[in-house]
Amino acid sequence: MRILLIEDDPKLNHSLKYQLEKENFMVDSCFDGEEALFYISQNIHDCILLDRMIPSIDGTQLLTIMRGKSNTTPVILITALGTLNDKITGLDLGADDYLVKPFDFEELLARIRCVTRRSPLIHENDSLAFGDLTLHITDSRLNGPASACSLSKKENELFQFFFRNPGQTLTREQLLTKIWGLDTDIENGNLDNYIHFLRRRLTAVGSRVVLRTLRGIGYRICLPEEQ
Repeated sequence: MRILLIEDDPKLNHSLKYQLEKENFMVDSCFDGEEALFYISQNIHDCILLDRMIPSIDGTQLLTIMRGKSNTTPVILITALGTLNDKITGLDLGADDYLVKPFDFEELLARIRCVTRRSPLIHENDSLAFGDLTLHITDSRLNGPASACSLSKKENELFQFFFRNPGQTLTREQLLTKIWGLDTDIENGNLDNYIHFLRRRLTAVGSRVVLRTLRGIGYRICLPEEQ
């Protein structure tokens, strides 16, 4: 899961990033609203942790811009502003949750789990389903009608991205940015190799699911009748 952390306090930003990465999250972090707007425009994150009081563009403005562009990524506001009116304002603007500083890291993890499992594809046992497949995220295991197989970290992350966007064409740029980060220098050929690995996994577990190539654009996961 990829998280966008928007927090202008350097000490808290680095501390949260370190703790989240220890929990196996992929984390992009930034310190002001202008930089955050660029990250948000990539639409590659599963959850956004948004400080309300940041330079350039404040958190409430960012939230308004996001929701105005139909960006539905779950947002948890993290802020020192903890009055009832502050919370109501944040939630009314489109935040999914509101966490007042200082907070316990375990509580933050629980809230991340809560807002990200609201997707209808996500089951309580930390899995994603599509077609005849079930992806067990924590165990990095793919179950199909014939058998199950273990996945590498990148295979797991790629399958998660495809499962969360069934039937949608994901561009090569989206895949590279989502899985390897905005500053990646990975070559396009490496992505092709991983797509080949995913197709081998689909065959190994006896799945009908198809990973379709759209030449010059990207890839789409779908059922045979939807090609």
